[in-house]
This record gives sequence, C-alpha cells and structure tokens, in this order.
Amino acid sequence: MIIVSHIRGLFTPHLCLAVATAPARAQMSALDGRNFEGVVLERGKRSGDADTLIFNDGRFRSTACDQYGYSDGAYTASVSGDTIAFEAETESPKYGKLLWKGVVRGRKLDGTMTMVRDGKAAGEKWVVAGETN
Repeated sequence: MIIVSHIRGLFTPHLCLAVATAPARAQMSALDGRNFEGVVLERGKRSGDADTLIFNDGRFRSTACDQYGYSDGAYTASVSGDTIAFEAETESPKYGKLLWKGVVRGRKLDGTMTMVRDGKAAGEKWVVAGETN
C-alpha cells in the first residue's frame, strides 16, 4: 500500500500539470495553421498594402512586413464564444516593434498594428483580412 501511494504521488503532479495547460494549448491552437489574406490600411484610408497574416506553431507573421526586416513573433490568443482575440509583437532591427491586436470571427480577421519606436507609439494601421484555408 505504501508503494502504491508513492507511485501515485509520482504521477499525480504531472497529470495535474497536463490538465492545467490543456486549455492554454487549446486556445493557442485555435489560430495555429490558419492564414488570412487582406490589406493593411492607414487609418481612414480605403486602400493599402496587401498582406498575409500567418499563425503557425505559436508564432505570428505578416508577409507585408518581411521587406522591412520584421521577424515573426510569439502570439497569444483567447477564445470567447465564437470570437478569438489575439496579440503579437514583431520586431525589426531598423524600424522597431509592431504591436498587433485583433479578433477573428469565423473566417474574418479585424485588427490594429501599432508601430513603436524608441518606446513610443509612432502610428497605427488597420488590418482587415479573410481566411484563405
């Protein structure tokens, strides 16, 4: 009986950890593998730059930002009903950081991209896109 108790004690913490992290993984995977094609617009404009937003393996990438040296960045996501909210940060050695925030409802993504230079917001753009898969 003592042996069974010790064996059970070895597995219980790992089981609890697996159960506790499962919802976080489920929320993250809600966007993993999804791609959205659309446009990045200056506030109030009707046209802008074509973009593909890619969510893969917990990372976020904007293809429109590749030419400016922005790398992909980790993203977080939370699910509430039929809405997935996400946030990500990408960075370019030359141009600074981009802070991405948005929501996905069904196959549509709406968001903002805030440019940050020297620790200060330097501008904001809108992102509108539809899922390609």
